[in-house]
Amino acid sequence: MLENRHAPTRISRKESKTKGKALRERVPRASHAVWLPTFDRPDPISLLQQQDEGRIQDLLPIKYGRMLESPFTFLRGSAVVMANDLSASPATGIQAVICGDAHLSNFGIFATPERKLVFDINDFDETYIGPWEWDLKRLAASAVVAGRNNGFKDKVCRELAIDVAEIYRKAMLRFSQSLTLDVWYYHVDVDDVQMVFNKTSKRAGKKSKKLVKKARTKTQQRTLKKLTFFEDGRRRINHDPPLLVPLREMGFEKYFSEDDLKNLTERSLEDTWKQYLESLPVERRYLLSHYEVADVALRVGGVGSVGTRCMIALLEGSGENDALIMQFKEAGKSALEPFLGEGSYSSHGQRVVIGQRLMQASSDIFLGWHSSSFTGRDFYWRQLKDMKGSAEISAMDEVSLKSYLGVCSVCLARAHARIGDEDAISGYLGKNDAFSQAIGDFGVAYADQTERDFELLVKAVAEGHLPAETGI
Repeated sequence: MLENRHAPTRISRKESKTKGKALRERVPRASHAVWLPTFDRPDPISLLQQQDEGRIQDLLPIKYGRMLESPFTFLRGSAVVMANDLSASPATGIQAVICGDAHLSNFGIFATPERKLVFDINDFDETYIGPWEWDLKRLAASAVVAGRNNGFKDKVCRELAIDVAEIYRKAMLRFSQSLTLDVWYYHVDVDDVQMVFNKTSKRAGKKSKKLVKKARTKTQQRTLKKLTFFEDGRRRINHDPPLLVPLREMGFEKYFSEDDLKNLTERSLEDTWKQYLESLPVERRYLLSHYEVADVALRVGGVGSVGTRCMIALLEGSGENDALIMQFKEAGKSALEPFLGEGSYSSHGQRVVIGQRLMQASSDIFLGWHSSSFTGRDFYWRQLKDMKGSAEISAMDEVSLKSYLGVCSVCLARAHARIGDEDAISGYLGKNDAFSQAIGDFGVAYADQTERDFELLVKAVAEGHLPAETGI
């Protein structure tokens, strides 16, 4: 949970905004334009390999194969590298609960408990208490890298990064003038997103409509049909190695140590389920009491998280076809922790869940956590593919990507304003585009760095220092 020292000081909004404005003297807005690697900058490949410790080694070739696709996929999988770099960059000292990995592919569509579709941040594996600038700089840098990946000119890519910061600035100003509850309740409805895209171009409007339509079809029933089958009257999870491997088909020695296997007992599994239920509100414990775990499988997804123990659980109720699929994913140390100090959470699973509940406008009703009593690893739980949708960034033209980034920036500003000092941030950003222009320069400079780091990965794989398997 958050400690009181992280909460904004209760002073007037005017005083807070004045405090933020005064910070420009110590940290000029123009200073954010500069990116130069420090003389002792660690080798980025070594940072990635350090993260691999404790992961499932047989899956790491998939991780690096996915990162090899482009500088953009490299950026997606290298949050720890950018966290290291940002730790040496200018910062105002204004803290917020941050995503920690706010690149543009970590936003998307999902359903609220009321079954409405909203657009928001959707990945919190690295969430932490830290400088709000880190999220914004990662989003801006990802805009430039993605723009280059799509073949846009450098001038256009720089303008995308400027837009990220400028829309964030304007949104933060609006939130600083809003009532506290209005900020908390604010969400981006998909109808509003479609309206934005329809105004930009017919092509963008059609693509957004297709994305929303596809998300609406990703119900639990469709997920069950896709990932399970019936055998001897019982529903089972499919066997599709290496991306989906049921525990009944799994060679446990690949995933757990000998000591872990000795401690893998029915009692420890019961303790896992009990811990998870205790992390939920009482009414949701009652809801889950109608289900029991029928099958479990290892599932591989994402880029940077490949190699962590990501599992899915088939839960069955008492009625025919009354089932749902949950995901429980290993939560390790945040990529930000080495640079921001040890956090105040009881487990990394709790860190992820609390961060998500604080930053998202509406979260999955089954979001919870547990710590494994037999491995000591932390996990967080959520529904799998519950009306979720992600934009195809590589297919976007300049107009579409600009519109998409604008929505991402608003969501990021709202997330920071919920648990942060929106008045101080707005005071620092001011009423002109001085900060935004600086972020444009930073985005371009850091995209150059990302491309250099990507080439180091290509070289490491080519020379046999890193395993990589592409096309998976």
